[in-house]
Amino acid sequence: MIFNLGSINIDHIYRVPHFPAPGETLLSDSYAKGLGGKGANQSIAIARADGQVVHIGAIGEDALWTLDLLAKAGVDVSGIAVLESPTGHAIINVDTSGENCIVLVEGANILLSEGQISAALAQAKSGDWLLLQNEVNNGPFAAKLARAKGLKVAYVAAPFEAAKVQEMLPFTDLLSVNEGEAASVCAALGVSEDEIPVEKLLITRGRAGVSYRDGASRFTQAAFTVDAVDTTGAGDTFMGFFLAQLDGGKSPQEALRMAAAAAALKVTKKGTAEAIPLMEDVARFIRSSPPKSS
Repeated sequence: MIFNLGSINIDHIYRVPHFPAPGETLLSDSYAKGLGGKGANQSIAIARADGQVVHIGAIGEDALWTLDLLAKAGVDVSGIAVLESPTGHAIINVDTSGENCIVLVEGANILLSEGQISAALAQAKSGDWLLLQNEVNNGPFAAKLARAKGLKVAYVAAPFEAAKVQEMLPFTDLLSVNEGEAASVCAALGVSEDEIPVEKLLITRGRAGVSYRDGASRFTQAAFTVDAVDTTGAGDTFMGFFLAQLDGGKSPQEALRMAAAAAALKVTKKGTAEAIPLMEDVARFIRSSPPKSS
């Protein structure tokens, strides 16, 4: 079982010919509204990867529809509170190459109480996972509580702040960062990548794929080659599929391959949560276009 303490956002997506320059007023080519947030995306990815996931989070009364979408995707929404606060939201610009530029408003995402988190984790068992990222509050509290209950803690250090990473590292079993973030962690701690003090380290390296350290074992996974339409949520899709596969007993290499394929499929479609692929589509994609791995 995976307990995901994560954000739930209303995404406002604008497709633009290019990202606006300072002072520029730009007409968008289209607009769409949907479910997003790193946490919600990750939970849907876990569910679509045939994982079991309880989402812990908060929304306002302006986003009750997000509960229906999450539940229909297979996410347990019993840990989501409805607060007297606007729901978090994101303004997402997507250019013609599929790259994105995002502005976040935190809203209810940073109003999670320690009591709510404790209640949601009351059903957790030793050996379960707690997944965290930086779009919600009380991450260190949740990680300490999870560790005390025998859970493993996976931490996606995004949006990245070196100080938050340093605070979380003592309670983290699996740290996920991109290549630039890994360099910042190394600089802050005065260590090399191999010396970052976690048992499991996942580093995404863009077109170069990903690397993964699990104790003394090392793994790499090449990226699948696709024509990107929208990269929003690709990292969340990767992490959701990867953790679901690990939790389901798959080897790290199998989990990396499945996650890379899921992220590749996601970027071929417009949208965020609604564009996260199903397990059967990912398996079919792998059979048709296997990348190199080691």
